[in-house]
Amino acid sequence: MSETRPEGLPPQHQTHQPGSEQEMQPRPHSAPAGEPGRRLAGKVALITGGDSGIGRAVALAYAREGARLAIVYLDEEEDARQTQKDIQAMDAPCLLIPGDVGSPDFCRSAVRAVMDAYGRLDVLVNNAAQQYPAQSIEQISAEQLEHTFRTNIFSMFYLVKEAMPFLTRGARIINTTSVTAYRGSKHLVDYAATKGAIVAFTRSLSQQLAPAGIHVNAVAPGPIWTPLIPASFSEEEVASFGKNVPLGRPGQPDEVAPAYVFLATEGASYMTGQVLHPNGGEIVNT
Repeated sequence: MSETRPEGLPPQHQTHQPGSEQEMQPRPHSAPAGEPGRRLAGKVALITGGDSGIGRAVALAYAREGARLAIVYLDEEEDARQTQKDIQAMDAPCLLIPGDVGSPDFCRSAVRAVMDAYGRLDVLVNNAAQQYPAQSIEQISAEQLEHTFRTNIFSMFYLVKEAMPFLTRGARIINTTSVTAYRGSKHLVDYAATKGAIVAFTRSLSQQLAPAGIHVNAVAPGPIWTPLIPASFSEEEVASFGKNVPLGRPGQPDEVAPAYVFLATEGASYMTGQVLHPNGGEIVNT
């Protein structure tokens, strides 16, 4: 399967965060492969950043496994509607919830919307993120620093706190961290710092919630072709994106989504506090 995937990307750039999948060339691969197993039948999953990229691929994969979906997104209406349409084509419901996960009030209303629509919540995928490259720490303004942390890590605290009254034994919390949490990134110092915080958050929360039977794990993708890439980097940087990993190419969202499916199913019943690494072959110190 991977041998047929493109190894290079044409130069391109987007001027807004977190980016639009509709504007990307080529479009990311999001559709799940193989036959559905209905491993999430009856479950309800809330996915932040679920309109595009990794979140979209996870949503599609969960729908194929029988889950009912709620997708949180910022303002990428066209991407969100397309994802909803594709999920509904699998005979799965999909609730769209637009808003800013950096707001605790919004996170409260998002969880309430899920409970109003479905009456339960089984899987929380904290995936929404933004990044703003800077050549020097001196270029990172106080506003950018707060915005990055509020979107990438504060939101996880907000959503977990709001979800806790509704999560029961066997529920799953899955957080998206990054390979940058382990190897760093000189151009994404604030972003990488949030991703390192997510690793510590995952490990700490998993210990706190283990007695309640709630599993907390994370996924640390490497270079994946998502809207965040053309929205963050120049055309030249996009053209060389992902070529420095051992597999020699960027990954596609559908190559990451199976990790989230596994962590949401009974196959991961003896895993908590762990991080999976779909990163194209980079060796990281876990």
